Amino acid sequence: MPLDLNRLIDRMPKAELHMHLEGSLEPELLFALARRNGVEIGFDSEEALRAAYSFTKLQDFLDIFYAGLRVLRTERDFHEMTLAYLRRVRQDNVLHAEVFISPQAHTRRGIPFEAMFEGVDSALRQAERDLGMTAGLILGFQRQFDESDAFDVVRQAKPYADRFVGFGMGGPELGNPPAKFARVFAACRAAGHKVVAHAGEEGPAQFVCDAVDLLKLDRVDHGVRCADDPELVKRLAGEGVPLTVCPCSNIKLRVFDRMQDHNLATLLRAGVKVTINSDDPSYFGGYMNENFRQAATALDLTEAELYRLARNGMEAAFVTPARRAELLAALDGAWRDETGGLPA
Repeated sequence: MPLDLNRLIDRMPKAELHMHLEGSLEPELLFALARRNGVEIGFDSEEALRAAYSFTKLQDFLDIFYAGLRVLRTERDFHEMTLAYLRRVRQDNVLHAEVFISPQAHTRRGIPFEAMFEGVDSALRQAERDLGMTAGLILGFQRQFDESDAFDVVRQAKPYADRFVGFGMGGPELGNPPAKFARVFAACRAAGHKVVAHAGEEGPAQFVCDAVDLLKLDRVDHGVRCADDPELVKRLAGEGVPLTVCPCSNIKLRVFDRMQDHNLATLLRAGVKVTINSDDPSYFGGYMNENFRQAATALDLTEAELYRLARNGMEAAFVTPARRAELLAALDGAWRDETGGLPA
């Protein structure tokens, strides 16, 4: 990839819209929290833990991921995890981040909802004060649990309604179709919240269609299996439905065998509102710039396509019109500085 594209990727402001806080725990912090909280995670050093991050299959990832969950016990733990991610991603020139937390993964372990929420929220507010960025929290349901469990998350979140940007849903798609949570998402929308959900990562194109039609999403997380249905691709493009695509994650979890096989560029060129994100960056080997860089190299993305991907992220963010205008102005200003003008 030409050096100028590397520089452009580094310099251009970005918005990240699909990142799981629990998937941002770097080995050093995970190990420190384990020591502080007296949690046995099965590794005797940070080096051994980091070596285990080089997994080759989903179960290896899940074993480490769930070990990471166990070290999160207190409001301080959630604060430190969140702030560490925000400080790191700000180095990639991210000016706005929307992050997931999975309340069920913590409340089912006996962690109070308040401790989890306040820890994350205080870090988001600190980042806005100290790092020159904005941030928002999305509360994610885990689809392997039942509808009543998701409704319980909605209930627990009600006192904090003005302090998070929306609800989402992750977890294993197979056996857990969007229809399972249609009533929950209807309740979230009725309460005025934005809604997103994972669909079409391991699930079929029909899950993407159902997520849009039954859950009435504002964005689809992943969504790459939509390419199996050309009419759905046309519809997503025509309706401007954003997809929060995570290239490095998709390779690590074998959604695609190689980055050269990824359909990100094909979807973008078909007019779909594709965005680039990191998903679980500490586990999947790449924060924002690395995801842009690997995609650009493997898929021969042009300067104009890099600009469009960055702009799509800002246009799809859950921000005020004034903040969106600031983000877009920052992107355009950086682009003019680097290239002398905006792409045609």
